[in-house]
Amino acid sequence: MRRGRQEPGWLRGAPPPRWTRFAPVVALVVLVFAQRATPGTVELGFFLAALPPVAAFSYGATGTAVFAAAVLVLLGVPALGVGNARGTDLATVATVGLLSVVIAWVRRRRDAQLVSVRTVAEAAQLAVLPPVPEQVGRVRCSGLYRAAQRGTLVGGDLYDVRAGPYGVRAVVGDVQGHGLAAVGTVASLLGAFREGVLDDAELGAVAARLDRRLVEDSAGVEHAELFATALLLEFPPGRNLVRVVSCGHPPALLLRGPTAEEVAVEPGAPLGLGLAGVAPPAVADVQVRPGDRLLLHTDGVTEARDAAGYFYPLRGRVPVVCLPGDPPAAVVAAVWRDLEAFTGGGPRDDVAVLVLSVPVLP
Repeated sequence: MRRGRQEPGWLRGAPPPRWTRFAPVVALVVLVFAQRATPGTVELGFFLAALPPVAAFSYGATGTAVFAAAVLVLLGVPALGVGNARGTDLATVATVGLLSVVIAWVRRRRDAQLVSVRTVAEAAQLAVLPPVPEQVGRVRCSGLYRAAQRGTLVGGDLYDVRAGPYGVRAVVGDVQGHGLAAVGTVASLLGAFREGVLDDAELGAVAARLDRRLVEDSAGVEHAELFATALLLEFPPGRNLVRVVSCGHPPALLLRGPTAEEVAVEPGAPLGLGLAGVAPPAVADVQVRPGDRLLLHTDGVTEARDAAGYFYPLRGRVPVVCLPGDPPAAVVAAVWRDLEAFTGGGPRDDVAVLVLSVPVLP
């Protein structure tokens, strides 16, 4: 499963690119040869004083100290033909070198702290929304998640696929807001869904459980306005059909051969409004055939715009970018590539895509 977009590794506390370690060495060699090749009236050697601060961005304190010492020797020994620093000039270069060593030491400590913090944060986010397995029961799965907030793995969208005593069940949802502020609601909904997979015999009861979870979370919070849309699916054991419940969520697409059609189901109210017990959402039964795939998504896909302001036409694009026999993983990858190209780099909202396929029983 693909996750949120990441910054380059050297901005995340990982070791810097190899070229950044070679750059100070190359610059030192070039400056030395350039100084020796120029007339004595041209002073290039003092450019060497800038190398220790540059080295501090890619080397530790020891490596930076080596650069600083090399610069002091080159500038302070006239016989080398590079520089002729004396007195305050040499003291200034030494001070710059010492500060560069301190900067390198502090940077290394901060990098280590950043790696530790990010490791813990990613582990916590993956605990909330773990990767979807390639297969759950008899259902083959593939998912893609892109969080709108840079550097995060979980935002305001959610999905999960679980097997239970009543078959394999899946959910795709979109909570109010996005980014880290919505992660708590995502965790509550996923926890309620996983309980419903095991305990609730009817798919509508699972939706009611999710609705009740949000209502309880909103209790006592002034102007909470906490709600979410969701699409729930159930693959009952021993039957060639899928049950679908919509709680105000964009419809799933049924990919059958070269066509993509919306799964017809009467949408119910969004979760969190306290209406599940009064007006339970309708349950639609959809017969599946060999080769059928179901594509579930959040509105971050269909509301993505191109440079001209047009929405991404998912239903029309899927038959173009996918082949009838493509497995779920290939469908997800093709849709994301096309969406990136359409938007010029990817949507700015949370995006979730889940593709499911079921081998038809004989």
